[in-house]
Amino acid sequence: MKVFTVTGLSRSGKTTTIENLIKEFNKRGYAVGTVKEIHYEKFAIDTEGKNTYRHRAAGALTVTARGEKETDILYVGKKPIYEILSHYNEDIVILEGVRDIVAPEIACCDENSFPEITPLTVAVSGRFANKGIKEYKGLPVINSVDHTAALADLLEEKTPALMNDFDKECCGYCGYDCRGFLAAYLNGQADIKDCVLKKEYKVKLKIGDDEIAMVPFVQNILYNVVIGVVKELKGYNQNKKIEILIEGHEDNKKV
Repeated sequence: MKVFTVTGLSRSGKTTTIENLIKEFNKRGYAVGTVKEIHYEKFAIDTEGKNTYRHRAAGALTVTARGEKETDILYVGKKPIYEILSHYNEDIVILEGVRDIVAPEIACCDENSFPEITPLTVAVSGRFANKGIKEYKGLPVINSVDHTAALADLLEEKTPALMNDFDKECCGYCGYDCRGFLAAYLNGQADIKDCVLKKEYKVKLKIGDDEIAMVPFVQNILYNVVIGVVKELKGYNQNKKIEILIEGHEDNKKV
């Protein structure tokens, strides 16, 4: 899954840019999902007094409103973006106004302002692109209305599969934290193959259907612990794959 984010203030052209990209990527055969960041503190889809609101008020942590036209799952509080994305299986997910993620960015602003550029910015768009300039601070300025395909081409080229967000102390095998590595990749100073988390390792961990990213240090711990125990068992064969399935992790559940 590829993920990128479109940033900028209100009325900067973010939503129009995203609408055009959704249509273009759909034409190219991609399944597209989106996440919209709402900055209005009092925003809530649920309405006080409605049945779903009463369910939540009574103590339900997850409430689902199931109708003929849509199904809405309502969680308590603001979920981390990576947890939200774990529920997506589209080819491309476009984020609007989301910044707490390691992903390429398109910076938008209006004609009278200047875009906020970060090390992860790959292009400038939105209303700023109506000014007719082609470049800003070394980045391409692409009008998403008139040159949608060019913007989609750039994103196809620049956006890797979803990156993790580990700091250098946790991983750092590439010499960067994850954000710094992506910045180096976007600038042509690193190869995506240099990311140890993108390589195939002997140890994989899944919780449910979700694969959990593990730095090599943690993989080595699991590998050494499992092999240390299993090799003492009858039937151990070092040339065969080992699978361990844990049905539950609470003390009172069968393991």
